[in-house]
Amino acid sequence: MGLVYPEFVENPENRCPVVLILDTSASMEGEPIRSLNAGLAAFKFDVEQDELACLRVELAIVTFGEEVTCLQDFVTVDTFMPPQLNTAGKTPLGHAIETALDTLDARKKVYRENGIQYYRPWVFLITDGAPTDGELWRVAAQRVHKMEREGRMSFFTIAVEGADMDILRELAPAERSPIALKDLKFEEMFRWLSSSVRRVSTGRVGGEMVALPATTGWAAT
Repeated sequence: MGLVYPEFVENPENRCPVVLILDTSASMEGEPIRSLNAGLAAFKFDVEQDELACLRVELAIVTFGEEVTCLQDFVTVDTFMPPQLNTAGKTPLGHAIETALDTLDARKKVYRENGIQYYRPWVFLITDGAPTDGELWRVAAQRVHKMEREGRMSFFTIAVEGADMDILRELAPAERSPIALKDLKFEEMFRWLSSSVRRVSTGRVGGEMVALPATTGWAAT
């Protein structure tokens, strides 16, 4: 019987899992989605400049708009091909977060079963709207807060212009408030993310949290 996960034989490095939860609702049409697509390409390019991080950082993408889709299951950045995102539909935010966390939990189980060590996962939510799937976001928020308290992930909330900041403040962990994106500076934000995960992925698994770069340049004050 063949190996179920041959990538761990070919690349047994520790893994640094990153999940992007991306709003592709109709309100992101035009320059917002173009800038977001450019940011994804910038992220891949920047991480690839670090040979070790390129093998350790694993990326998954969940999009939400007309439907919630795991657009990209976990792959290392060296094999990641940035998609061209399109917009449609509403903002099923709660469903998207639940899907992303389920995807993350499944991947961590695979790591454990294959003896792969991993760094604390990063989950990035990017949205410009308010939830349209009822109160499911409150259920998702409870799960986010619990996983944060238990050290099972680091959750970041990025608010594009138009986002409901009141809801995002309730959703975000108490120690990590939502960050408002300045002028659609997605490329700068993704370069910050790249720099951050490159630092994390070269540290020791289970070690202290590394100091992150300043968000100056892409975060609104």
